[in-house]
Amino acid sequence: MAARAALASSLRRLSSPSLLPAKLIPRRSLSAGGDHHGPPRINLWEDPLSPSKWKEEHLVLASLSGWGLIFYGGYKFFSGGKKDEAAAAPSPQ
Repeated sequence: MAARAALASSLRRLSSPSLLPAKLIPRRSLSAGGDHHGPPRINLWEDPLSPSKWKEEHLVLASLSGWGLIFYGGYKFFSGGKKDEAAAAPSPQ
């Protein structure tokens, strides 16, 4: 019976927050959103002439759209488009 009492008192003493090891104390360090470095990022449409201020995903979308337009324009330019021979020939009437 004395051993149980000693064990119970030692557990009560260890359960106080001041005596727990630091790694056992719960911390919410990642839930604060983190430290932001530099100026806050803005949406593409808020300042379209300053790409350095844009959010990363908006910069990626604008870059991919630009490259798509360049490739499509190059394809249309070098392929000459589709020539419709029926529209070029005069219709007999």
